Amino acid sequence: MALLRAFVRTARMARNTSRLAAGLPGDDEVLLDAADERLAPALVAAGQGEYEPAAKLLATTREAAEWENRDRYATRLAAFARSRPEWFALWRYAAPHDPDALLIKAELAMCRGWESPARAELLRQVAPLIATAAEGDPRDPVPWRIALDHARGTNASHTEFEELWAQAVRRSPHHYGCHVSALQYLSAAWYGSHRECFDFAERAAQDALPGSLVQALPVRAAFAYLTEEGGRSTVPRDRLDAAADLAIALSQEYAPADPWPAQVRNLLTYVLVRLERWEDALAQLRRIGPYATSFPWDRISDDPLGQFLELRDGVRLEVAARTPFKLRSAAPARPLSDHGEPAHPGDH
Repeated sequence: MALLRAFVRTARMARNTSRLAAGLPGDDEVLLDAADERLAPALVAAGQGEYEPAAKLLATTREAAEWENRDRYATRLAAFARSRPEWFALWRYAAPHDPDALLIKAELAMCRGWESPARAELLRQVAPLIATAAEGDPRDPVPWRIALDHARGTNASHTEFEELWAQAVRRSPHHYGCHVSALQYLSAAWYGSHRECFDFAERAAQDALPGSLVQALPVRAAFAYLTEEGGRSTVPRDRLDAAADLAIALSQEYAPADPWPAQVRNLLTYVLVRLERWEDALAQLRRIGPYATSFPWDRISDDPLGQFLELRDGVRLEVAARTPFKLRSAAPARPLSDHGEPAHPGDH
């Protein structure tokens, strides 16, 4: 019987895997952390040593109060400045008091300090840079997102963190980046617990605006739980499924292959795989299209793109193995003759 089950599983995979590739781009078409049409030219120019497009992009987001875009672009530009610092050095020299350059400077210093063995000590030296960035535009919540990350890295108390959180939400009550930073602080891996993490995420998602990525906070809480090493607390399965269901509903509000929700879709796919919801995972992979993101795959592999592609193949195989054979339609039965034998055309 076991041999028969193995044979059927192999036969199903062989028959269904190619069919299940429909809607999935080829491996060579998948991009990791692809920049959108606004950020890409700024990165290209920065690679050529020109800072003006990046400065104009961030100035536009600040003037138009595009805080979500501003946070994403500042993070990507700071990461680029780590490996290619020349353009940013020119920007700082030309406009040392530019609020957008100050924001990049604070984010860059945070990234450098975070990865040091002397993290807490180095991050404390970053505090004045964050304060200066916050003064650049009092409306801007992004420096306060950096401040929330800074508080987590410097062992700030809950009271200190709550004060920073109040400043952040005063500027933008539904800012996704600030909510993610708060969720990380409240996680069991840092200064909270799975219960605190889920409670915060579910309340925030319930209060979120339609289509807001804040609705994906519960699935981030699920990810934190599923990736905890040696954890003893248990989150009920129905709470994990509810988090995934909410993120699925959010994903459906965006067009397939939309780069904006790509990271949420990648994260959701990871959670669905861990929950062994293979059909749902395959549906999200189709909605991701060519937009793979480093997070969450860099948490489990040094090759996030390779991990994404490998998992994508694995999900297809799992779905294929669970897809039953389609039986051929039976030939119409012939009427029986008076003698109980199949009738022939000449019997009449």
